[in-house]
Amino acid sequence: NYAPTEVLRHPIFWLMYFMFVIVGAGGLMVTANLKPIAVDWKVDSVPVTLMAMTMTAVTFAATIDRVLNGLTRPFFGWISDMIGRENTMFIAFGMEGIGIYLLYLWGHDPVWFVLLSGFVFFAWGEIYSLFPSTCTDTFGSKFATTNAGLLYTAKGTAALLVPAANYMQQSSGTWDMVFIVAAGANILASLLAIIVLKPWRKSVVEKSMATA
Repeated sequence: NYAPTEVLRHPIFWLMYFMFVIVGAGGLMVTANLKPIAVDWKVDSVPVTLMAMTMTAVTFAATIDRVLNGLTRPFFGWISDMIGRENTMFIAFGMEGIGIYLLYLWGHDPVWFVLLSGFVFFAWGEIYSLFPSTCTDTFGSKFATTNAGLLYTAKGTAALLVPAANYMQQSSGTWDMVFIVAAGANILASLLAIIVLKPWRKSVVEKSMATA
């Protein structure tokens, strides 16, 4: 069991923190700007009918996004219990990166805007279940709440990066760079999870068990 002061000195904590920040920022850049994106793409007030319900695209997207963003947390938490934290991160972050890029390509169609924004929310919300559980698995359960709380501050750091999306949009006049950066951040995090975090965390846990 690692005390919070030890956790803050451990490099693997900062790798997880960095991954949390780039995934969080990537998702927030798109989701926080969903309405202005819809307005710029002229799909915000277009009626969309799905599952026998008709709403404007932006209202439908906002509604379905909230539902899927809630469902994803227990779903990916359960998946990670089955196949491992890093394997699940690789899948989920990869899905998020692909989803953001497809939203960039196809989101000008109101139906695809609704469906793909829902997919993006579904693939993004799992960070709030995967990172706390990974933190506890790595550093032990004795200080689990405090350590997970320290890691959760990455959400605030990610939020500070969101204005960069508005700067990119205002500088170029389009949302292209926002989508490319957000998708790239998620793909980077998915690769870090499987190539760097997985073997490194395994050695940290084995070392802790040997010391205990």
